[in-house]
Amino acid sequence: MFLTYATAAGRTLIDRELYLPKAWTDDRDRCVQAGIPAEREFATKPELAIAMLERAVAAGVPARWVTGDAVYGQVHRLRSRCEELGLSYVLATSVNQRVITVDGAELRVDEAIAAVPAQAWRARSAGGGAKGERLYDWARTPVRGVNWPTAVYWLLARRSRTDPEDLAYYLCHCPARTTLTELVTVAGTRWAIEETFQTAKGQTGLDHYQVRQYAGWYRHITLSMLAHTFLTVTRSKRGPENPATTAS
Repeated sequence: MFLTYATAAGRTLIDRELYLPKAWTDDRDRCVQAGIPAEREFATKPELAIAMLERAVAAGVPARWVTGDAVYGQVHRLRSRCEELGLSYVLATSVNQRVITVDGAELRVDEAIAAVPAQAWRARSAGGGAKGERLYDWARTPVRGVNWPTAVYWLLARRSRTDPEDLAYYLCHCPARTTLTELVTVAGTRWAIEETFQTAKGQTGLDHYQVRQYAGWYRHITLSMLAHTFLTVTRSKRGPENPATTAS
């Protein structure tokens, strides 16, 4: 598992955790053979994500938003911890996630979005991709959250422009007056981690290892992350390339 830091200047991996299934943590002999510390207990992926976010905030990483896929977005504890840490979020969630509307009705997210008027949908780009802008239709509706009504919560939906049945849903917590465009931008930033995996694998050997020990995995991954961060920072300081001086 990885925590990616994304800005307009660049993106890189800033933390990592090795997920260990219960089949591993319950087998202490196996853990000893792999060099896994005795105090390392089973933790779910959302729990590991919370630990990485807490470390980032404690280290003073200047971040305002958190985004991630439905593995994390549908976990109430993770969303609540983001709020406690002062972080806004746009987190994907599953279609069977239930929300409470501002009127007090409890609905599935697809039911809540189905009630949104047609004119609420807007075409917005979630950022550039390999084939150009990632253009979708987006809509949002206010919902209740743990700190409602003093905090602002939205249910956000993304709909394919070619297949209206292709929808994705996000739970959002954000400052007042946050625009739909800003929420869409944050949602689209989730793809940064996949793009970072690609560059780290190709440039700094993120997946070029054959380790059998717990410490060996962390050493290799940490070194690869450090190298990728160095390249990212170096590239950002160069600024945009000048076409007139770039060799063809």
